[in-house]
Amino acid sequence: MNLSSLRAPKKANRNKKRVGRGMGSGHGKTSTRGHKGQGSRSGSSLMRGFEGGQMPLHRRLPKRGFTNIFRTEYTVLNLDRLAELGENELTIEFFSAKGLLKKNEGLLKILGNGELTAAITVHAHKFSKSAQEKIEKAGGKAILVA
Repeated sequence: MNLSSLRAPKKANRNKKRVGRGMGSGHGKTSTRGHKGQGSRSGSSLMRGFEGGQMPLHRRLPKRGFTNIFRTEYTVLNLDRLAELGENELTIEFFSAKGLLKKNEGLLKILGNGELTAAITVHAHKFSKSAQEKIEKAGGKAILVA
């Protein structure tokens, strides 16, 4: 690929549809609204999902499950990601400075995917059992933050 082979995406260079500009334009007379009916009238605006009085799909389908509003959200990091950082002291402030925490006041959970070779000290709000075992096996510490 080079500069001479670049092309605009399909439909990128089309003009805006100008309705009501005479019969020659192809969008004259009824201005693409058709004849009669609710959609042809002025001031017609239907709610999203309106099906002409038929029970709309979003009301025909059964409701399933529920959302727990008291759920605690954690940002999860795996051990292989921690090993890539190349630090021996990993604090919450370090993670937020690196942009690994979603929010500054967000909670952090360490999961045990991957292997550790060096001993590191990790501060987090929660550890999975396998992550804690692997950190301690490598000679490091898993410190819970209140």
